Amino acid sequence: MATIGVLLSGCGVYDGSEIHEAVLTMLALDRAGADVQCLAPDMEQRDVVNHLTGEPQGESRNVLVESARIARGNIKNIREVSAADLDGLIIPGGFGAAKNLSDFALRGAEAQVQPEVKRLLEEMVDAGKPVGAICIAPATLTRALADRHPEVTIGTDLPTAAAIKTMGGVHVDHAVDEIHVDSRLKIVTTPAYMLGPGIKDVAVGIEKLVAAVLELVG
Repeated sequence: MATIGVLLSGCGVYDGSEIHEAVLTMLALDRAGADVQCLAPDMEQRDVVNHLTGEPQGESRNVLVESARIARGNIKNIREVSAADLDGLIIPGGFGAAKNLSDFALRGAEAQVQPEVKRLLEEMVDAGKPVGAICIAPATLTRALADRHPEVTIGTDLPTAAAIKTMGGVHVDHAVDEIHVDSRLKIVTTPAYMLGPGIKDVAVGIEKLVAAVLELVG
């Protein structure tokens, strides 16, 4: 049985992991018989957003603690996880992937990646193990692996695609129900809610991504 890490970035699309994308990923992995290991960095969120109003809230929350909501408590601090513990890794989207796992949402192509996230991504690629990234997460992945020039998709969003190219990545346009596979680096990406429009639509691409990651595991 393959063990696939699911790297979370909080709980909620505006300041953490996109919940639909995270749950669809875990559901597809479970249906395929994979062992799911959720993980997240133990750090304060970049911000906290009221998901009813879209307005910022004057409080602080911890990324690992908030991610545990999605993982039903079965989660590890990313610091405790290495590539040796996993057969593959998938990163759901949501603004947390571009606010907490990196600061791409604030700094664009000049973004910095959270050190433990960068370490694990580099370890996975060095070990020849597949990595999947969903929605905006490919931007963080590209920044972390800029010197390797990964091929990714975030759909068709021109500013984000341009930033990916500036960071050293190669962007390929794809529809919401499609995936892009970088066979050289074993990286699989899909646009999901970068394009939408609904959960049934993003589910198709995420299910294909999970299947491709598991196929690359072998």
